[in-house]
Amino acid sequence: MSDPIIVGADGSVPSERAVAWAADEAARYGRPLKILHAVERWGFDVPLNTAPGEVVSLTREGEEVLAAAERIAHARRPEVPVSLELASARTVRALAEHSEEAFELVVGCRGLGGFAGLVLGSVGLGAVRHSACPVVVVRGEPAAEHREIAVGIGLGDDSAALEYAFRAAAVREARLRVVHAWPFPAALDDRGGDLDLRRVEERARWRVIEAHAPMRKSFPGVEVVEDLVQDNPAAALVAASRDVDLVIAGSHPREGLTVPRSRAVTHGLLHHAHCPVAAVPAVAAPAP
Repeated sequence: MSDPIIVGADGSVPSERAVAWAADEAARYGRPLKILHAVERWGFDVPLNTAPGEVVSLTREGEEVLAAAERIAHARRPEVPVSLELASARTVRALAEHSEEAFELVVGCRGLGGFAGLVLGSVGLGAVRHSACPVVVVRGEPAAEHREIAVGIGLGDDSAALEYAFRAAAVREARLRVVHAWPFPAALDDRGGDLDLRRVEERARWRVIEAHAPMRKSFPGVEVVEDLVQDNPAAALVAASRDVDLVIAGSHPREGLTVPRSRAVTHGLLHHAHCPVAAVPAVAAPAP
């Protein structure tokens, strides 16, 4: 249990929420918490958009951000060990490098700088794409716990996302909703289509059950429900995110899906989910 939960901090309100969420997560798993702030620099040790004389000021501000985040974490979970780190690197690179030592990375949905705009464009998708560990983007407004989490699967190699989901459900003592979605086949929208669609759904349901059967053996205490939806996969997971505490998706191209479609699911969740989103890589990703 030595690999820490690492959370990015920049002093913004979403960042503060991410720190509190990460402290809870560290307590759930019995892991230490590391709080990371990134000061982006160019090649000659000059911060982006900053005059050389302001380097010391940026460092001081970064230390203040870390100290404030540490107070939030201690107030939230005083039993969790906390360490601080001020990184001098581009945001995506800092996240990717630290993901090698992390159990999980946690970030806010928006920010002021360093980790700013994580889900607004290429930085956020780049962080998810290059991370060697799960990345959680803390979205949505604080709400009462639903005691349920959701994971989306595409009937390819979803073992990493499923293992993460079962473990997350177990530590929360929550129900796990396994979501599989597909758009309505236009070819079946004719006479006899209803019967064919039922057959398709039945086959898909058995494949979903087979996909998570190994994890049910490893986590027998987790209650599981299958949720098969005739919808766009991203839309189905965004809809599910209204009623769960965490929504999970793989951040890799699945069997049978093109890379753009797989990324579109993650992209849609990062922009529109109503609760925190966990993107789980299948394998360690290359550094950016």
